[in-house]
Amino acid sequence: MQTTFAKLEDVSRTWYIASAKGKVLGPLATKVALALMGKLKPAFTPAVDAGDHVVVTDVEGLVFTGRKLTNKIYRFHSGFIGGIKEIPLGVMHQQKPEEVFMLAVKRMLPKSIQGRHQLKRLKVYKGAIHPHAGQNPKPLP
Repeated sequence: MQTTFAKLEDVSRTWYIASAKGKVLGPLATKVALALMGKLKPAFTPAVDAGDHVVVTDVEGLVFTGRKLTNKIYRFHSGFIGGIKEIPLGVMHQQKPEEVFMLAVKRMLPKSIQGRHQLKRLKVYKGAIHPHAGQNPKPLP
């Protein structure tokens, strides 16, 4: 028996759609990250970017467990002295719900050029309307 490795020429990318309404952030972000990396495919090869496109809608309806809305803090630094900004999850979710989901998925992807390419295939929308109906996305498994 011989191991088969996926080649970049043989990769076929499919489109998936997921609704975030009423779902917990972490488990949904994990499923999306696995689809972006291509780990849902039987011919997964780590060195080949064989991931799929994922469209996530209704991120305003995400659910957070425990006390994360007040206790979880996002930290950003401008690079200058005293340039750190701290934003609680509740405030960030009210202002930019797409950014909360994008950060959760981004931090689950590889920290390399391949991970940045995979993140470009993620499309996140606040409401239920999205412009990717022409790709006929399937529900995320």
